[in-house]
Amino acid sequence: MSRSYSIGVAERAVRFPPRARRLLLIGIDALLLPLAVWLSFWLRLAHPLHPSFQSAGLWLIPAVLLVGLPLYALTGQYKGLTRYVGSRALYRLAGRNGLLVLLLAGTGVMLRLPMPPRSSWILLWLLLTGFTGAVRFALRDLLLSLRSVSQKQMVRVAIYGAGEAGAQLTAALRLAGNHQIVAFLDDAPSLWRRTINGFPIQPPQVLSEIQEQLDQVLLTIPSLPRSERRRIVAELQRQAIPVLQIPSVDDLTSGRARIDALRPVAIEDLLGRDPVPPVPELLGPGLRDAVVCVTGAGGSIGSELCRQILQLFPKTLILLESSEPSLYAVEQELRQQLPASVTLLPVLGSAADPALVQRLFAGHGVQTVFHAAAYKHVPLVEANPLAGLANNVGSTRVVCQAAVATGVSELVLISTDKAVRPTNVMGASKRLAELVLQASALELSQSAEGLGQPRTRLAMVRFGNVLGSSGSVVPLFRKQIAAGGPITLTHPEIIRYFMTISEAAQLVLQASTLAQGGDLFLLDMGEPVRIKDLAEQMVRLGGLSLRDAQNPSGDIEIVCTGLRPGEKLYEELLIDAESESTQHPLIFRAQERALPPDVLWPRLDALDAAISAQDVDGALALLAELVPEWQRGDGTRQP
Repeated sequence: MSRSYSIGVAERAVRFPPRARRLLLIGIDALLLPLAVWLSFWLRLAHPLHPSFQSAGLWLIPAVLLVGLPLYALTGQYKGLTRYVGSRALYRLAGRNGLLVLLLAGTGVMLRLPMPPRSSWILLWLLLTGFTGAVRFALRDLLLSLRSVSQKQMVRVAIYGAGEAGAQLTAALRLAGNHQIVAFLDDAPSLWRRTINGFPIQPPQVLSEIQEQLDQVLLTIPSLPRSERRRIVAELQRQAIPVLQIPSVDDLTSGRARIDALRPVAIEDLLGRDPVPPVPELLGPGLRDAVVCVTGAGGSIGSELCRQILQLFPKTLILLESSEPSLYAVEQELRQQLPASVTLLPVLGSAADPALVQRLFAGHGVQTVFHAAAYKHVPLVEANPLAGLANNVGSTRVVCQAAVATGVSELVLISTDKAVRPTNVMGASKRLAELVLQASALELSQSAEGLGQPRTRLAMVRFGNVLGSSGSVVPLFRKQIAAGGPITLTHPEIIRYFMTISEAAQLVLQASTLAQGGDLFLLDMGEPVRIKDLAEQMVRLGGLSLRDAQNPSGDIEIVCTGLRPGEKLYEELLIDAESESTQHPLIFRAQERALPPDVLWPRLDALDAAISAQDVDGALALLAELVPEWQRGDGTRQP
């Protein structure tokens, strides 16, 4: 059969008018119903024309047509789409045919007509169900096969994961008609040499033997731990076969995605560690039914904090953000998932505005503040140091003063590992922000001694790179790969720690419950990642090859440009303190050097004056004095 003829048949079958399709099915049933009656006698009496058939069959054959065809029509047998016939349709057929047999038997009894042997009724029900069901499944398979033939090219795939998701994907791909399933792969020996819908389940080791028969491997284990997913993808990449995966469990159960919404494996699915369940008593206290404010609510960390805080049902969630587009985006997203009991208040303004922050905290009775507002992009802050200092340091001082003055119960500063022995202005500004919080906590503890008044608990959480945040290497590399390269890497040996945004935000919320006052919390960042290895893996995940001396005809080249001003080869979380464990296995507490308030405040006043006067040299000189670990001009020195 030629391809063009097959395509023509498929198109004609798909375009067959619905009325004509129903008439065709009625005609087929009109042939099958008498055939089933005759066979029920023959199988029961072992003779094709037994006298019993000649007496009882004379009325049963016309009766089965007169009763059966209207019954099928009235109960919707001819309304279903044949190409989507499944097991539920077979159950409905069995019910209809059971009813048909009962009606025929009742008619014979009431009219005192000659009756067949009683077991013939069971045979008749089985034959009717088998014939009508077989015809519909055969027509379904014929339509699907014709539709598959009409596709431009069949994609040959192996499905990795012989579980429920794999079976569901098989059914979905069969309906789509553009995939040819070669085999199932699974690590469980108990499943080997068995089949799913006729397709063999084999160990993953057979990939080396069948890889020439495959175009893709489809990963269908949505709940797979990140470490196991990393291992499987690494094995598949060694075979140089593109890997796609089904959506996550959350996307499937929420209805946001279908089982056949295949997508490439994202690097975020592989980096980091397996999620650690939250400690129940740490997640929620202080936030439920409270008035909570998040500064920098439109940023990567701020917006994720807002998402997770909403799930803990605060009374009011205040979004303080200076960027109008970011505030609009996060507000629109949060309103779609806003519980009825929660009030959402978007506030467009700067956390460095004393009057605004004071009015906001006092007017709404804010109880908990997460201060995530900051400029964080190292090269931009390096080029604009006054703006970085005004925002990162100035906003922290404003927020701390307003929190203490209005009786906020708890304030948590979001810090960064770049504040440890900083080699850039951004890191030094964040270290100075930490010193502001520490001095505020020290001043508060001294003034509250013996007064018995409520104390504001001030704490800070320090962690490293967050996957997918704006300006991080993952979105940058993804954009460069999409553009055909090259990937720009500052140094081949640079390493970083990575954590997912959701995990970082969840740990911050739990750390806030542990705060006592002036605390420094560190988050366990897991294993470090060599950025060059990260770039290479992202290229392979995109189904592309690396272009280098060994493979000059590859797709994407990696170019090293040299360390940027203020960039380190690796990051740290501690300066000179030792950490101690807490109730959470991934959260540690430390105490580090702080500056007394009477020393720090005058120097900050001088810094504010230098910023107002646009005195870059004076401001950076004060920064170097307050953060001696950072020295102006040290540029790209390694720690």
